[in-house]
Amino acid sequence: MKKSILIYGCIIGVILAINLVFMVNLLYNNPNMESNDVVGYAAMIIVFSLIFFGVRNYRNKQGEGFISFKEAFKMGAAIAFIAATMYVISWVFYYYLFVPDFMDKYAEYVLSSSEKKGATAATLAEQAKDMESFKHMYKNPLFVVLITYSEVLPVGLITALISALILKKKTSNQPNCLITNT
Repeated sequence: MKKSILIYGCIIGVILAINLVFMVNLLYNNPNMESNDVVGYAAMIIVFSLIFFGVRNYRNKQGEGFISFKEAFKMGAAIAFIAATMYVISWVFYYYLFVPDFMDKYAEYVLSSSEKKGATAATLAEQAKDMESFKHMYKNPLFVVLITYSEVLPVGLITALISALILKKKTSNQPNCLITNT
């Protein structure tokens, strides 16, 4: 089971990390900093669907076609955790080494976007205060790690839960035979 967890966790983690760098570059280099969150999360769901295939592969090959809900969820959650950890590590390195001013640009974008939408001066002042607070918190690497896990790990755990519900199969203790009256 450990081998399957590592293989699928690493595959998903690499794909998530590549997607992260691509999306951040797209966002960071776009003067309007516009992105499509729906596309981003849809991609994340599609990538995390590999959890299903990892658990199914283990069930069919090593589990002889059977796996309990608990074992399937545990395996899926472990795959999700490994993938999320790779995503977090990628973001931390990428953020601190390549886009350390990302939060400054993001804060400017949020404020200008609100202004374009007709936000009042009071609303803009409150948003500016909130963004400054968030930028200050983002200077703490622990906060960066926790907030980044919160972006990706819930999606992986939900996928693991759904996969476990679909793939669970308990062994049958009774022989499969037909009784006929002749």
